[in-house]
Amino acid sequence: MSDTTILDETDRTTGRDALRKNIQAAIALAGAVRSTLGPKGLDKLLVDDEGRSMVTNDGITVLESAKVEHPIAHMLIASSAAQDQSVRDGTTTTVLLASEWLQNAWHLVVQGVHPATIARGFRMAESFCKEHLDELSFEATKNDIEAATMTSLSGKLHQKIQSIISACAVEAADAVVMESNGSVVADPTRVKVITRSGPAVEDSKLITGLALPKKRAHVEMPSSLPPGNILLVDGGLELRSLSTDVHLNVTSTSALKSFQDAEQQRLLDQVKMLVDLEIKLLACREGIDDSMHAYLADAGIKAFRRVAKSDLELLARGCGARLVPTIHQAKQADVGVFISSRCERWGDVDHWILETDEGGATFVASGSTDAVVGEVERCFADALGVACRLKEHPKLIPGGGATYIALARRLRRYAETVPGREQLAIEAFADGLESIPRILAENAGMDPIDTLLQIVSIQTKDEDDTIGLNAITRQPENMRTSRVVEPVRVLEQAICGANEATIAILRIDDVLWAKQEIGVPDDVQANLDGTAPDRR
Repeated sequence: MSDTTILDETDRTTGRDALRKNIQAAIALAGAVRSTLGPKGLDKLLVDDEGRSMVTNDGITVLESAKVEHPIAHMLIASSAAQDQSVRDGTTTTVLLASEWLQNAWHLVVQGVHPATIARGFRMAESFCKEHLDELSFEATKNDIEAATMTSLSGKLHQKIQSIISACAVEAADAVVMESNGSVVADPTRVKVITRSGPAVEDSKLITGLALPKKRAHVEMPSSLPPGNILLVDGGLELRSLSTDVHLNVTSTSALKSFQDAEQQRLLDQVKMLVDLEIKLLACREGIDDSMHAYLADAGIKAFRRVAKSDLELLARGCGARLVPTIHQAKQADVGVFISSRCERWGDVDHWILETDEGGATFVASGSTDAVVGEVERCFADALGVACRLKEHPKLIPGGGATYIALARRLRRYAETVPGREQLAIEAFADGLESIPRILAENAGMDPIDTLLQIVSIQTKDEDDTIGLNAITRQPENMRTSRVVEPVRVLEQAICGANEATIAILRIDDVLWAKQEIGVPDDVQANLDGTAPDRR
């Protein structure tokens, strides 16, 4: 039998040592975004391999931009990304909760509590929190939705811009909300974003309808159109080219003329088809032959060429049209309708604005530099996601850490009724929830312990679960009165995602790392072998 040891080429860490290292990785990752939480959170400067920089306060942007090697860190980033995709807020909170729960779990493991017992206690605590979130939540009015949207932007840009972006996000959500199968649906992908560098951030605005940076094919085409029909083509209206490299020897000019006339007639036939379908607006992914511009203009058809496929699909959803490969294949069922079409010039760029029955809106993100425009665009995406989710599920909870503290208070009373060591895990879970208001106070320059104890005391004495920390005034206040509220789904998803990641990490007691062989880069090896190409 061979003397080769099993797993000889693998580094192995087991037991408590494996858990300790995994928790250290989670704490290190949380430390990268800890200072960004809350309205007084600080920004991060991100620099990539090519020297491009970005200043942002968004937790998921920081996490996804960082080069992380540890698999535990990847698990937490995946949980944060799921939070972002689901509710568009609470990405930093997810990582901070998981990190705090892991740290509290480690203290219990050192005291002799088995990780499986801790996991059971954490699941019991999660279920308890979900059951009691309903009694802490309240129905959202339109003003509450605007307040929650603005709260989601806390710490990003300045307050005036937060107000502008949140108002635009709520208006955009109203423009895309619709009923489907008896339920309300607000799809944020139906809102288009256009960026403009140069104007001030305050010039950012929302336009009703879909706006594209496009110029009509010919100046004689109508600039504005009343309601009419629209056709969207995945091809174009231009002369055909040979699909392969073929050389034609033309021996007669009449033969060439007849060939050109046939191609021209083919295009004219397509224009006639558009007239027969009563098309007033044509958008093509490919080009439109110059010779057809006059015919289209005479027919009263406004045409746009080189429209991106993604924009065509967005237009199709708004107009109720179908994207057709060619004009020849168009049928009446493929034709869509629009309310109005107009062209406007912003600065030195022409824009086409289309209003449709199915709604839709366009947000124009402005800023003095590309970096500022990028941050405005990210902030609007987050605000729009929150506004759309609130249209679908209009329930809110007090912000400023008030709900975290209220849940922690209830959990401690619940823990007293649980026999066994799971009680310790539930209390550790409650301690982790209180880490959020502590970090909010810490980032606001306040003493985290004193602030937490003060809020807990007021909540308990007054039996008021809406008391939280207003980081702007640096005082405990009624969060509903102060208009600091957040969607209940943000906290629900954050607790669920963070707890799943925490339990998954707690259950790992063996880490196997395959040893990496030292390799030589291909270009260096080619030089050593003398097989590298001569570039002189």
